[in-house]
Amino acid sequence: MSEQIIIFSQIVFIDLVLAGDNAIIIGMVASKFPPAQRKKVIFWGIGGAVVLRIILTLLTAYLLQITGLRLIGGILLLYIVYKLYVDVIKNADTSNKDIKVDNSSLLKAIWTVLLADFTMSLDNVLGVAGAAGHHYHLLIFGLVLSIILMAVAANLISNWIKKYKWIAWVGLLAILIVAIDLIYTDIKLII
Repeated sequence: MSEQIIIFSQIVFIDLVLAGDNAIIIGMVASKFPPAQRKKVIFWGIGGAVVLRIILTLLTAYLLQITGLRLIGGILLLYIVYKLYVDVIKNADTSNKDIKVDNSSLLKAIWTVLLADFTMSLDNVLGVAGAAGHHYHLLIFGLVLSIILMAVAANLISNWIKKYKWIAWVGLLAILIVAIDLIYTDIKLII
């Protein structure tokens, strides 16, 4: 039971650190539109994010069972830890600078949100799937939590991370532990 509590804690902190980025992008794109269109951008952005998260979670859970892919996933998570350290801890915020917002049409804005969400959902799904391992009920919990955090509390979470840096540090540590565990597990199987 204590293993599941540790995994649960890792998933919560991974979601706290990674889910906020998606909602920030949705809010940033939506803010360029009048209120009526803003609601549509937010609705379709979050709806698309939910679909992407479900698809990526199913694919990632399946792919992480293949020997050798955990090693790649762990290395990718190490890169994500570095990038989050630079973006969140160092306040470089390079991820938001890379996003070009085209507010000329609603469809272009929704496409921008979906494209940004795809790239940012992958790190969240990989972190949660890596932490959950073979505990599929915790994987589903992580997916639902990330969607709720993204849709409801993203601004609050991003403010907490800005105000209380320790939350970001704990999230980075949780992701780092998952990355090392994925790499170690695969190397152990290969050797």
